[in-house]
Amino acid sequence: MGGPLAGLRVVELQARGPGPFGVMILADLGAEVTRVAAPGQAEAAGADDRSGTERMISGRRRIDLVARGRRRLVEANLKDAAGREAVLGLIEAADVLVEGFRPGVAERLGVGPEACQARNPRLVYARITGWGQSGPYAQVPGHDINYVALSGVLDALRRDERPPAPPLNLLGDYGGGGMLLVVGILAALVERAASGTGQVVDAAMIDGVSLLSTLLHGLRAEGLWNEMPGQNVLDLGAPFYNVYETADRRYLTIGCGEPRFYATLLDAIGLGEQREELLRGQADPATWPAGKARLAAVFLSKTLAQWSELLEGTDTCFAPVLTLGEAPHHPHNRARATFVEVDGIMQPAPAPRFSRTPLSPAQAAGAGRD
Repeated sequence: MGGPLAGLRVVELQARGPGPFGVMILADLGAEVTRVAAPGQAEAAGADDRSGTERMISGRRRIDLVARGRRRLVEANLKDAAGREAVLGLIEAADVLVEGFRPGVAERLGVGPEACQARNPRLVYARITGWGQSGPYAQVPGHDINYVALSGVLDALRRDERPPAPPLNLLGDYGGGGMLLVVGILAALVERAASGTGQVVDAAMIDGVSLLSTLLHGLRAEGLWNEMPGQNVLDLGAPFYNVYETADRRYLTIGCGEPRFYATLLDAIGLGEQREELLRGQADPATWPAGKARLAAVFLSKTLAQWSELLEGTDTCFAPVLTLGEAPHHPHNRARATFVEVDGIMQPAPAPRFSRTPLSPAQAAGAGRD
């Protein structure tokens, strides 16, 4: 295995959501991951079959790509002394432990930070929850959509009079959760290199999603964010930063906030005669509805393929809206190998890229079991 984290040993207490995603990133970067599963849950942990990523649920095959990269699977019942001791033995030789229990559960099971760091003072003990380890909601169950709602971000995703559309589980679970968890782990490892001592990382999705909205709070403080939906540059209020339907009921995106790129777009799509008028109104939200109507009418005149042929590779800040099935086959994504095929399954490749410690190809989930 290559990657900058080669040699780093991670113990993952099996969970759902952001924890497994964060551990997948660590594994992609070269860390050696041992996943600990409760007895009888080994199949669900993704290490029992040809790819280590398949299991049967309600008669259907499920492919858990987020389980990729685990090298080893250990079954242990943390509710009995032998299972607990087995996990603490793993922790003695580990650099990082990742757990995603509700606050207080790890302590009750005997694998909380105090017990683990008593066995290994250098251990980075990373915990990921929705609401955090403290606060009135700490013991309340929740999911991605709830954390995004309480952060104020879900309201910013409203469109017209319709309810806000949650951005799948990408913002809470993965962006504000798993990614924040990885940042915390890496920062703690850097500090450990100087101090020689590990510490506890408390990553909470409510904190992470709120952090991601920093720009919006800045715009609001400046009086540049209207809380009515569709009135702002970033929420499809502006003609030059929007999604438009094409003649074949597909969609394309335009993101030319800079006047020179907007001018290039207007010339390219046949609105050159109206260019100066539209450019003058670029900073005036009062002109945006009329500008959007003009661009929308033009984009409805051609198919997505025709617009792609005309605009791809130009200074118009254009990209087609692709399906998940189409994205791996786009020429740019193929050229960069942004997606890879493992065991016949197309999936996103490990990222980012490193000049001196390149990443190994994406690996199927753990091959060994104890």
